[in-house]
Amino acid sequence: MTTLLDEIARRRTLAIISHPDAGKTTLTEKLLLYGGAVQTAGSVRARKGQRATTSDWMELERQRGISITSTLLQFDYDGYRVNLLDTPGHKDFSEDTYRVLTAVDSAVMVVDGGKGIESQTRKLFEVCARRGIPIFTFMNKFDRPAKDPLALLDELERVLGIGACAMNWPLGDGADFKGVYERRTQQLHLFEKTPNGAFAAPCQVAGLDDPIVIEKLGERLHERVHGEIAMLEGAGHPFDPEAVLAGKLTPVFFGSGVNNFGVQLLLDQFLRFSSPPTPRKSGERVLLPDEEKFTAFVFKIQANMDPMHRDRIAFARIVSGRFERDMQVVHVQSGKKVRLSSAHKLFGRDRERVDDGVAGDVIGIVGGAEYGIGDTLTTDATVRMAEIPRFSGVCFATISNAQTSKYKQYKEGLRQLLQEGVVQCYELEKDGGTVPLLAAVGELQFEVLEYRMKSEYNAEIRIERKPWTLARWWRVRPDGAEKPVTWPTSSGQAVDPEGGRVVLFEEPWQLAYFTERHPHVELALVPYGVR
Repeated sequence: MTTLLDEIARRRTLAIISHPDAGKTTLTEKLLLYGGAVQTAGSVRARKGQRATTSDWMELERQRGISITSTLLQFDYDGYRVNLLDTPGHKDFSEDTYRVLTAVDSAVMVVDGGKGIESQTRKLFEVCARRGIPIFTFMNKFDRPAKDPLALLDELERVLGIGACAMNWPLGDGADFKGVYERRTQQLHLFEKTPNGAFAAPCQVAGLDDPIVIEKLGERLHERVHGEIAMLEGAGHPFDPEAVLAGKLTPVFFGSGVNNFGVQLLLDQFLRFSSPPTPRKSGERVLLPDEEKFTAFVFKIQANMDPMHRDRIAFARIVSGRFERDMQVVHVQSGKKVRLSSAHKLFGRDRERVDDGVAGDVIGIVGGAEYGIGDTLTTDATVRMAEIPRFSGVCFATISNAQTSKYKQYKEGLRQLLQEGVVQCYELEKDGGTVPLLAAVGELQFEVLEYRMKSEYNAEIRIERKPWTLARWWRVRPDGAEKPVTWPTSSGQAVDPEGGRVVLFEEPWQLAYFTERHPHVELALVPYGVR
């Protein structure tokens, strides 16, 4: 019987991050193939008659061919228990992705080899870097024309400010792509086209100078690759596992996700060198994964994943101890004792009951209407996990019920979707009263809200976009309590759910002008008291 330490040591909890269309969801499903979790990967480009991707459960995702929600996918591979969180790549859903990154121990960053580092990749990398999350990089789409691989390594180091160590090396790209050379074993994995796709056929040779290799690559490509690898050996970053775990070095793998080439090399090395569950802070206290007392925190809430049940699932990351079905814990935010009798592991829309789990695992708790994002569940009532960061919206709109006969559905749907964090909601001061004001980091979030209100709650809504692009929480400094505050005529005033006062500006220059004229007013990007 395995010990708690043994079980924790074999856990790997990761997120896959990328810019839209870099191939993140495709790579996710190929990893699932190796884990035996799916038999056939779905097609990302939804054509008539093709399957939608397994990891995308919402109908809107299947229609658009993009990931909108973060999905939990759990599988076993080579003795490891892998908790994989497939996150939205679209910039409009970055807040959901940021929350998910609080629940992982490592990340795989997918980069389009033809485009290099793109804006959303950079933003997500910065979030990982601030949290000290180790990052493994997969240079994707080398079966298409790609940038020079040395230039891609240089771009990683220059743009992201991290060391890059190539674990394998591409043998050409596009129509000339022949496979990859694994530096550690000096073995070639040759890219072969078959009617069913592509496969890796390792060529058992001593190195690049074998006559079989030269014949396969051709003299021109062989000479080029030989020179690139010699340059790597002389001037490249050496592989250092400790630097990887410290977030100072990223191992880089080249391949093609859609052709399933180089993916197994990435998976094997990721599991070997990535971080097992790490200690977490609760105030000044550090919670170790192998502590006897159970602690978990809720990082995501999702309603109506299963249209047959119309229920609600709180995704919780186990931080310490062991989970057992029907165990009783304290919901710290309400002070109530709750029984965890309906926990599941999720696979897209499908679910399977969970009887036990350890630190590093992510479980889906069905029901629990009282749970909110950032809440703590524990057997030690003195523990309270640090709150999940909140972010300032950049898109704003008022919302109203379009059908008075569906008022009940409208109120219930809006309440549940706001609790999920689909959008934020403030109370906007207007004509002596208040109206609901939605805040989001991207316009597509409003479309998702409208779609889900109609499809899941049968409630039609009206959304009216507002011109504001900046929100700041404000308060008057103690030494300026007697000084007046004059707001720009085009600004708006709102109150957040905790009573914090929010001012809304249309343009950055208005914010700068107001700040210059009102040094006694303190402005913040997030609510006061929230990190």
